[in-house]
Amino acid sequence: MKRNTRLTLTAVGAAIVAYIILRYHEKILKTIAPPVMDSMMSGKDVSTLTVDLAQAGEKLRASLETRPDTEHNRRTLSHLIGIERWGKRRLLVALGEPLIKDEYNGYRPRQDRSWEELKAAFLKTRHDTVNIAHQLAQVDPNLRIPHNMLGDLTVLDWLFYLRLHADGEVQKMQRA
Repeated sequence: MKRNTRLTLTAVGAAIVAYIILRYHEKILKTIAPPVMDSMMSGKDVSTLTVDLAQAGEKLRASLETRPDTEHNRRTLSHLIGIERWGKRRLLVALGEPLIKDEYNGYRPRQDRSWEELKAAFLKTRHDTVNIAHQLAQVDPNLRIPHNMLGDLTVLDWLFYLRLHADGEVQKMQRA
C-alpha cells in the first residue's frame, strides 16, 4: 500500500473515531466511569472516605487562603460549590430523599458573591457534605445514584468524586 493511501486511511479512521467519541461520548463515559470508579474504591468504606473528605476540606481551606480574589477564582469556586451542593443533594437519595434529576446550576452561588462569601460558602457546604457522609455509614455503600455525566455511581464513588472534583477545581485557580 502506498504511503499516501495509508495516511489517508489513517486520517479517515481518526475522523471516524473522533466522530464516534463526539457523538456517543456521554454513553461511552456512562459505560466506562462507574466500573473504573468502583475499582478505585475497592477496599474503601464510607468511614474512610468521610475522613478523607473532611481532611481534604481542611487542605482546601488552607489552599483557598493562598489564592487571590480574581474573577477567574470566584467563578471557579462558585462552580465548585455548585457541584458540591448538587452532589450533596444526590447523596441524600441514599438516606431516603427523592431523586431530583436536575443540573448543578441551581445550586451554584450567585455570581456577585464576594471571595470571602464564597470561601465561607464552600466551607459550610463541605461541612454539610461530611455530616451527610457520616450518616451514610448506615446505608448500603453499593447503592447506586445517577450522575448526569458519569452514570450510576455508588455512594462510595460519589464521596470520592466530590473530593476529587473539589481538589481539581482548586488546582485550576490562579495563585497569589
